[in-house]
Amino acid sequence: MKDKTIDYVLRTTWLTVQKMYNEEAGKFGSTMATGFTLLSIDPEKGTPSTALGPKMGMEATSLSRILKTMETKGLIVRKPNPNDGRGVIICLTEFGIENRDYSKEKVLLFNEAIRKHVSEEQLDNFYETAEVINDLVCNKKIYNQND
Repeated sequence: MKDKTIDYVLRTTWLTVQKMYNEEAGKFGSTMATGFTLLSIDPEKGTPSTALGPKMGMEATSLSRILKTMETKGLIVRKPNPNDGRGVIICLTEFGIENRDYSKEKVLLFNEAIRKHVSEEQLDNFYETAEVINDLVCNKKIYNQND
């Protein structure tokens, strides 16, 4: 494994996890992206549409497509934002809450399975490493240096 780059391991691992989630979601006519979106919406108060993209780390165009599909499937409704007349709050329907609970169950099952096979120390190291990578990338400490 020493000849593999860090980004290769990150990418292939994430693609494998994504495929697993999509296969599971597909059994119920859904996708991983829909499940992730459901989990990102506050089930009680809803979430302002403008806050959802940044919360999920997604571009507005990709999110718009997902929300349109979710609305068509009856998972969400859009309500006017009482604090901002121009914005909308994305709220889960009863069906959306059921699907959110299912998605949450699958994520927790995944976490539980990993915890059975990986020690607490290994997980701590994984989280610490991920934090360093995120910091380096988010704060443009890799490619934005002055030459």
